[in-house]
Amino acid sequence: MKELQYLNKYFVKYKFHFLLGILITIVAQIFSLFTPKLVSKSFKAIEDFHKNNLSDAVIKTELTHNILWIVGTTLIAGVLTFLMRQTLIVMSRHVEFDLKNEVFRHYEVLDQNFYKRNRTGDLMNRISEDVAKVRMYVGPAVMYTINTFIRFTVVIIYMYNVSPLLTLYTILPLPILSFIIFRLSTEINKRSTTFQQYLSKISSFTQEVFSGIRVVKAYALEKQHQDKLVDLAKESKAKSMSLARVQSLFGPLMIALIGVSNLVVIYFGGLMYIDGSIKSIGTIAEFILYVNMLTWPVASIGWVSSLVQEAEASQKRINEFLKIEPEIKNKYKDRSIIAGEIEFKNVTYTYEDTGITALQNVSFTVKKGETLAILGQTGAGKSSILTLITRMDDIKEGQILIDGQPIDQLNLFDLRNSIGIVPQDAFLFSDTIKNNIKFGKENATDDEVINAAQKAVVHSNIINFTQGYDTVLGERGITLSGGQKQRVSIARAIIKDPQILLFDDCLSAVDTETEEQILNNLLEISKGKTTIIVSHRVSSAKNADKIIILEEGQIIQEGTHNQLVNQEGYYAELYLKQLSEKEIH
Repeated sequence: MKELQYLNKYFVKYKFHFLLGILITIVAQIFSLFTPKLVSKSFKAIEDFHKNNLSDAVIKTELTHNILWIVGTTLIAGVLTFLMRQTLIVMSRHVEFDLKNEVFRHYEVLDQNFYKRNRTGDLMNRISEDVAKVRMYVGPAVMYTINTFIRFTVVIIYMYNVSPLLTLYTILPLPILSFIIFRLSTEINKRSTTFQQYLSKISSFTQEVFSGIRVVKAYALEKQHQDKLVDLAKESKAKSMSLARVQSLFGPLMIALIGVSNLVVIYFGGLMYIDGSIKSIGTIAEFILYVNMLTWPVASIGWVSSLVQEAEASQKRINEFLKIEPEIKNKYKDRSIIAGEIEFKNVTYTYEDTGITALQNVSFTVKKGETLAILGQTGAGKSSILTLITRMDDIKEGQILIDGQPIDQLNLFDLRNSIGIVPQDAFLFSDTIKNNIKFGKENATDDEVINAAQKAVVHSNIINFTQGYDTVLGERGITLSGGQKQRVSIARAIIKDPQILLFDDCLSAVDTETEEQILNNLLEISKGKTTIIVSHRVSSAKNADKIIILEEGQIIQEGTHNQLVNQEGYYAELYLKQLSEKEIH
């Protein structure tokens, strides 16, 4: 129960629902106990009728009166039980809502290294399957535990007041029940944890296959992936069946023990009636009803125990994530006004997961309103510079200054809000094209959306779709071509109108004519903004105020287009190569 203590704050938050539910449960149990008493009273009335030769009218009146009371109290108990479920089960739904939001918010603040170490399917499983298991603890498990405890307490008190000795005989099987529950709970916990882990494996595998379905189909690997899923499903099924076998022991054992209790009541109650310890046969009937009133609470103990064990395993998995501290923290809570000047001072950056040094002693300055182009071969460290500017990662050597202030001393949200970035791998959501563009500015008007699309040279493509800007894209924008996805991403950055624009090789999938149109539009858009363009093409860099060439994380050339094209080195060679390719085409 240690892991489940984390949920105590929610019980405090929803204490009104919780306490009201307990109060209703107590009252409901009191009303439900009228029936055994009235049945006993009816039996006694029948006995008195035969012993004292009472009139038929008297006994009929007595029995009718008792039946009406039984019907009335049963209806009241039923209504109160309904209200109990409405308070305690509704409380569990509130807790489920809050916990899912808490987990999601925590996912959002965790840095990209966390997502490199964890698979998406596993993360999804924690916020869906695991939270659902926890809800079953907060709702049904807690409700039936309270219901069982109160019913046991009230029933045992009533039974004891009628016959202490017969009560003792009746509850004799209960210690055996407790021992069985204790022995099985540990095994359920262990098997439940293993089963949840296999569910995460299946979720991760299927999520990856669905995300890469085009590659799977292109290589005709459907059968191989189906076989892998079958193997995973078989393992998961084996773990599920193993868990089910243990859980299935509870029901029959509970029913058997209740049956034994009924036999005990009949046998010992009969002996006590014969020797005069019990005055009325109605007492035996009353005790049988009491025992049967305990049937579901006793039977539910096993089910509740398994729910608690499963919830414990799930909450442990949730707690593991919630305890993870983000490596990138917003140290500065006050608002930061970003103008846009960027300076790198002797920055060295190494990826922790691979140990690869992406940047070595890199220094450069981009003043507000200037455009910097970064060129270099694949793996030279170009994208790493943009990663550091957006503070997706922090450096351990050197210094990055924004407007003369260390980047980690700025409000993280203000910093990122001031940046419009177009990543190399354009990511679009499964939503309309309009909403994907408005992702950069949620309150943008339709005219602003169209204007941004025109500047990104994608407007003509969009209006050719049947639904135009209301066209709903497939997952990750699969409906669009690579070039169209890049241009929609550019429109998303443009509409944001940020102080800093970052373009990470975002024109690689468009033709040279379209590239030229977009670059001409960017010249106008980037006026007064700090712009950094990462590219493999000289055409994307030639209009920049400054160009740097990276090789193995170091700056090997720096200058303007005219300066670098007249120097021997990487830039001049790239320029001549791409110029000749253009002439050939």
